[in-house]
Amino acid sequence: MADVELAAQQINSSGITPTYTGTLSTANTYKVRNTGRIFLHFKKSGAGACNVTIATPHTVDGNAVADKVVSVPATTGDKMIGPFKPDVYNEQGGTTLSFTLDEITGLSAAVLRL
Repeated sequence: MADVELAAQQINSSGITPTYTGTLSTANTYKVRNTGRIFLHFKKSGAGACNVTIATPHTVDGNAVADKVVSVPATTGDKMIGPFKPDVYNEQGGTTLSFTLDEITGLSAAVLRL
């Protein structure tokens, strides 16, 4: 399993045309620098749904916080996920959030920063 860094694209008042990453893998963990103003945008044209699992590496009173799982529907799936509170989603003492994917056929992703 490889860690793959994805760069965020800055949203601005003039508008942007997002660049989507279509070369994704279920074996990778994707990492994004998270400022609390990050959104993940997934589009799915493949026949199966995809679960995006966003890690929540923190604990509350010694109990692990459950990871966030969001389903991107098959065929016409279009999901915007975020923003992500850094104190919940960033790695311990870090500035990075991570996510994994369980099905990638026809899946593309963009990372956007407000």
